Amino acid sequence: QVQLAESGGGSVQAGGSLRLSCAASEGTYNSNCLAWFRQVPGKEREGVAAIGTGGDGTYYTDSVKGRFTISQDNAQNTVYLQMNSLKPEDTAIYYCAAGRGRACRFYNWYAIYEYVTWGQGTQVSVSS
Repeated sequence: QVQLAESGGGSVQAGGSLRLSCAASEGTYNSNCLAWFRQVPGKEREGVAAIGTGGDGTYYTDSVKGRFTISQDNAQNTVYLQMNSLKPEDTAIYYCAAGRGRACRFYNWYAIYEYVTWGQGTQVSVSS
């Protein structure tokens, strides 16, 4: 059973928008911390945004604040990442990740080791 499935990546020009989706199995989604990470070749995987599906808030890395929005749809067990005003430096493979079944406030939400379930990744490419 696939626990996390990302979709929505693609290629856009700088200034454009994309929306990523992460569909989770019910057990993975409920009352958990779900996050988006991104990685470019040769660099460490970076935490981009996180959301507590039980309602404990949203978290962002500084470089995407004001441009990206993470949200949830409880009826669909899905987390979204709306990415606006995209820049070439946003180019990366984006991964959805799920934590250990606790709210984000109990985590270092940006740390890879806090997450136990990962999606397969989706490519986002932004051209200048």
